[in-house]
Amino acid sequence: MHTPARFLDLHILHPVTAANLNRDADNDPKTISFGNAIRALVSPQAWKRPIRLNVEQDLGEHAARTRMVPPLVARKLQEAQWPEDLAAFASAQIVHSAKKDGLQHNDQQGYRTQAMLYLPTDVIDDLVALCEKHRTELEEALAAHTPKKKIAPVLPAKDLAAHLTRRTASINLFGRMLAELPAGHVEAAVQMAPAFSVHQSDPQPDFFTAVEDLPQDGDPGSAHLQTAFLTTSVFYRFATINITDLHHNLGSGAPAGTVNDLVELFVRHFILSMPGGKKTSTAPHTVPDLVHYAVRDRRSVSYGAAFEQPVKAAPQGGYTDPARQALTDYAATISRLLGTRHLVAHGHTTTTKPIKALGTHHTSFDDLAAACATAATNALTPAGRP
Repeated sequence: MHTPARFLDLHILHPVTAANLNRDADNDPKTISFGNAIRALVSPQAWKRPIRLNVEQDLGEHAARTRMVPPLVARKLQEAQWPEDLAAFASAQIVHSAKKDGLQHNDQQGYRTQAMLYLPTDVIDDLVALCEKHRTELEEALAAHTPKKKIAPVLPAKDLAAHLTRRTASINLFGRMLAELPAGHVEAAVQMAPAFSVHQSDPQPDFFTAVEDLPQDGDPGSAHLQTAFLTTSVFYRFATINITDLHHNLGSGAPAGTVNDLVELFVRHFILSMPGGKKTSTAPHTVPDLVHYAVRDRRSVSYGAAFEQPVKAAPQGGYTDPARQALTDYAATISRLLGTRHLVAHGHTTTTKPIKALGTHHTSFDDLAAACATAATNALTPAGRP
């Protein structure tokens, strides 16, 4: 019997005061046209990174995206009193021995890899230990090597590949692309959409000056003049977790409850994490007005189309109330169109009174995170198998 894929959909309405959360090439706030209106935009990468770092911080399990694995290994070996030439040769082995024909790299820059590797940070120590284990073979190979010849692989490829393809919880959540080491590819369990304002939101100028605190006679008071651009927005944010894929990524040996705990942790940080763009000068540390979740079998459903027609401000001002109503109406429409046969559970928390169409009401973000994680992972078998 086949168990269909299960998804946890997360929908957020998030008012953000004057900010530049995510900049374009000109350092202006990113925008996009949707429904023939300019909207503020935050790329998923800009919101995903702080979520990932916060998840890793809570778990005490850190990963890094880097091209610098060989140079870091060389530095550690030199700190362990290896001769400089032997340390450099050992670091070259990281790329030359990893697979047939080696990993693409730049030998003029410490053998840094051409592609970024995404791996647990403690892999550097594992690679140093591997070099220590094979020091004799490395010394003999260095002595036999001539500069004009291609470096012959010395370190065991199987051991190297095992280290370079290790995973953390965040890698199992967010996936990993390793084209040169296909065994290291991890299909992302999390999908995140760009956040966009539900209403028109043109960037607004903010002219500012920096004052010279130690002026000389005749100097003007300002040492620097510039105009920055900011946006104010009520964002619609959407993410979905393929719970079945997450089961598969974690593997059959994962302790009971690991999937539940990881989903709950992601939900908490998806709700509260903020991009760091211009945070020092704008402090845009608001929290969502509405968080709604839906646990579905077979496919996920974004509510982004609810805002193709830009939300108009309420008569008394403000976009939050009409945005909340637009999302509620669209959720009811989706339930009518799709039915509820594949809707496992749904619920919400909000700054206002409970909204019947959005399912169970939870009084806090923590309560919602725990409830939706339990609903999403309950009675689901790994990798969609019975």
